[in-house]
Amino acid sequence: MSVANGRALLAIPGPTNIPDRVLQAMMRPAEELNDPGMIALTDGLLGDLKRVFRTKGQTFIYAANGHGGWEAALTNVLSRGDKVLVLASGRFAIGWGEMARFMGVDVEVMTGSWRASVDPAAVAERLRRDTGHAIKAVLVVQIDTASGVANDIPAIRKAIDAAGHPALFMVDGVASVACMPFEMDDWGIDVAMSAAQKGLMTPPGLAFVAANDKAMRVHQSADLKTLYWDWTSRLGEMHYLKHCGTPPEHLLFALRAALDMIFEEGLEAIWHRHALLAGATHAAVSRWAEGGALSFNVVEPAQRAVSVTPVLTHGVEASAITDYVQAVCGVTLGAAIGDLTGKGFRIAHMGHVNAPMVLGTLGALEMALQALDVSHGAGGVAAAIAHLGQNASPVRAV
Repeated sequence: MSVANGRALLAIPGPTNIPDRVLQAMMRPAEELNDPGMIALTDGLLGDLKRVFRTKGQTFIYAANGHGGWEAALTNVLSRGDKVLVLASGRFAIGWGEMARFMGVDVEVMTGSWRASVDPAAVAERLRRDTGHAIKAVLVVQIDTASGVANDIPAIRKAIDAAGHPALFMVDGVASVACMPFEMDDWGIDVAMSAAQKGLMTPPGLAFVAANDKAMRVHQSADLKTLYWDWTSRLGEMHYLKHCGTPPEHLLFALRAALDMIFEEGLEAIWHRHALLAGATHAAVSRWAEGGALSFNVVEPAQRAVSVTPVLTHGVEASAITDYVQAVCGVTLGAAIGDLTGKGFRIAHMGHVNAPMVLGTLGALEMALQALDVSHGAGGVAAAIAHLGQNASPVRAV
């Protein structure tokens, strides 16, 4: 008999659980697009996105998903025939490169592993060989949600600098912004992008791009620009121009509520919360893996993402596990994708998520392992609880 009736739990790597406060912020009438309140809303969001990206550069809001954010970033700084170096560590940097190739960019993929981070030494070596500086940009994803790999962005920046290469450094922060440290200016990121539906706790449909002065200078001569994505147009004085048309008002209302929640908790506290919940998840999977039927996709613990954990299955159909937890427990896990399709599942722990939600997800998984007679080490949930008990603490009022 199912015990799924109740509030369903979404444990997929996007879209993530949307807070009630964010949903409620959308339940209001539309406003005239040039109303002073709407103008102030846009200006406030653009300013607050600088706080999220940790930049003094320009920020832009698009009515688009993350793939739209990719295109916005590419078209504003590249020209047809430019060469980019894509640092692969899963599916999504390659996808960003595929988009660039479709637009006429010469794309070189530095082959990586679905199970390990990008090697900064290999990046430096490749760039040193580019003595003519044909490579105009380096593209990387901080967290690849397909592989669960977390890349060391400061180390890659140091590799670019060590090679003495002038390429733009472009970083996808879709699954990392508001989940783990992201320091655009301090890390020397030239162009960063993200989207609404993961750590930023907002319904899908908004993409964000941030650009520093170097990127804005390159933008002036880029010939892939189109009016919708164009930064110069969106920096115009008219409110209409900042959205290239009617603003996506209700998504902006939602984003305002989400950013208010983020600043109330504090970015550093959010990063720590995600690290704790990831640690609890990893403790549970480590214990289950003792039975031999489950294992981590990412081998080195330091290279595992704080927002999603892909788990490989051995001798058992991953779909049997995910179907059970959804039908019997009301918990939806992420399917493995790309090179991992059919080989496992993904546990998301990002955005609006707390200890009971993660422990509930892990409890449903352990229940499935027992019910389906999957060989596993006992006490995964207990290990997760122990991890949180040892490392979490109440927030003390100042």
